[in-house]
Amino acid sequence: MSLPPGFLDELRTRVSLTSIVGRKVIWDQRKSNQGKGDMWAPCPFHEEKTASFHVDDRKGFYYCFGCQAKGDAISFLKDCENLSFMEAVEVLASEAGMAVPARDPVVQQQTDIRIELLDVMEKAARYFRMMLKSREGYQATNYLAKRGLSIATQDEFGIGYAPGDRKALYCTLIEQGVTPEQLIQSGMCIKPDDGGQPYDRFRNRVMFPIRDARGRCIAFGGRALDTSTKAKYLNSPETILFDKGRSLYNHGQARSALGKQHPLIVAEGYMDVIALVQAGFSTAVAPLGTAITENQLSLIWRMHSEPIIALDGDTAGLRAAYKLIDVALPLLEAGRALRFVIMPNGQDPDDLIRSGGSGAFQELLDNAIPMVELMWRQATEGQVFDSPDRKSALNFVLREKIKRIKEPALRSLYENAVKEMRWAYFRPVNSQRAFRKIGFGRQFSQPVSQSAKISALASGNKSIADDIREAAITAALVNCPAAIDSLVDELLMLEFRNGELGQIIRILCESQIKTRAEAKIKISEILGPDALEKLLAQSHVQIMPCILQPESVEMAKMTVLEELGKLASQRGLAAELQEVSDSAKDGLDETDIWRLGRAAEAKNKAVLSEANDKAEYDLAENGARVHRGERSALDALIGKIGLYGDKK
Repeated sequence: MSLPPGFLDELRTRVSLTSIVGRKVIWDQRKSNQGKGDMWAPCPFHEEKTASFHVDDRKGFYYCFGCQAKGDAISFLKDCENLSFMEAVEVLASEAGMAVPARDPVVQQQTDIRIELLDVMEKAARYFRMMLKSREGYQATNYLAKRGLSIATQDEFGIGYAPGDRKALYCTLIEQGVTPEQLIQSGMCIKPDDGGQPYDRFRNRVMFPIRDARGRCIAFGGRALDTSTKAKYLNSPETILFDKGRSLYNHGQARSALGKQHPLIVAEGYMDVIALVQAGFSTAVAPLGTAITENQLSLIWRMHSEPIIALDGDTAGLRAAYKLIDVALPLLEAGRALRFVIMPNGQDPDDLIRSGGSGAFQELLDNAIPMVELMWRQATEGQVFDSPDRKSALNFVLREKIKRIKEPALRSLYENAVKEMRWAYFRPVNSQRAFRKIGFGRQFSQPVSQSAKISALASGNKSIADDIREAAITAALVNCPAAIDSLVDELLMLEFRNGELGQIIRILCESQIKTRAEAKIKISEILGPDALEKLLAQSHVQIMPCILQPESVEMAKMTVLEELGKLASQRGLAAELQEVSDSAKDGLDETDIWRLGRAAEAKNKAVLSEANDKAEYDLAENGARVHRGERSALDALIGKIGLYGDKK
């Protein structure tokens, strides 16, 4: 009674030997190369001070150069934990989430069948290689030459040719002692429904052997040479050797080539992989005719902690990328990440390399984006967020995606990253568009000359009103953070002239603070105590109604919305005047004159508004000084208010 080799192979593939051994040893970081799975430590089986115990995580074997202990994960557990073979298998299977097959005579029979079918697949691979080099394979040879695949590359990947004859492979392998049943079980031949003799599954196709992590041929992919064939690409069916959702093309070769300087590249198909390897990117793999599955993703992460997904730059490629995000989110954890490159529209890696060389592809790899950025693109691409409802819908979509991340710390980091992108996305680069609908007053009836000093209208000095309003907004929200939730969209649209106040607002928006005490602690931790002291010491801030009544959330909201509206009006006006100025540099026409007339009248209104703001500021300043007991300030305040009437 024994376990099937297929089960043990799968078990060894799923379990990292480094993680098993790492529980018993302390790795020597100077000698170890984690990216390559090349780890060294003092031997756990005998006493030593030097690191002579070597683990090759890719091959799944260890060896001690001191005591000559060697083996795999199963033997390591047997020796370290004093377990029997089956006990060690059961421990590893439990960690890998696999059920141990029942040990009965049927298992041995299945083992024998697998060994026989592996031999059938190798015979088929040799036959296809021979046919490619025959006269019959000229069409396939021409196709490969047009695709730019060298003879060396064809040999490396064992590329072959399946003739068009329905019984070419069948008859050849039958002569070599293979049975019809074995040809059907291996997926190489199809049994007709009418009970007739089996016939070849692959006909008139370029053949690509699909090998497991140990290099054994388990399936084939075939590319049709006849353009009228319905299925351009055809893979072997699933058999006891081949589970396409648990297999990767070029798995073994890519794993051997990995290292610190070589990221794992996941392309869409085997032609992409072959082109990448030929161009020097030897660490490329691909799924087999399906979107990447959870099992394939686990295999990929076993090979590299942050693989780069390189998908075609078309709608199907983006759809595959978005689908992969949904698969990956619940599986993310520390040491498991994804980065993406999207090919230029209409191109795959093979196209890009042939047109731009390996340098063009390397540039894409160097600029690969993290998964969170592609999530943002998926949620925002082609959308217009011109209302609170649409922005709220965006927030909901992203929140629901991020909720699927199980690890709390990582989930929090994703939330913060999305907040950063949201802040940048809704923060306006140019405020002109938002305010072009502002109306201006009457039109000048007199023509204006070029010497009208347009630039003076457009520029002007920075208004003290902006400082007052930004401070009022910030103080109101520090004092009443509960008001922030309903104002986030408006705050994100505001570009603060005072950078420190902008930082305070950002902290409040991102930290989910609910009380004034929490706000002060958080801001002081990040910016120091001086930032808040400077803000709250301002006279006009101290007498704001919402500061005097901190419990009123509605009053805080009203204050912020009012000040935001005033800022928007002022800044929209400045943008309009600047646009008029820029358009009139080469001379004024009637339209410019009309626009300048309206702008000039609006400017007068703005100046008046600013004067009122200045007066309010002076009143606040004098009021604060009265509060401190200064008699001169009291006289000034009485004079401004006119409490006793005009003096004679």
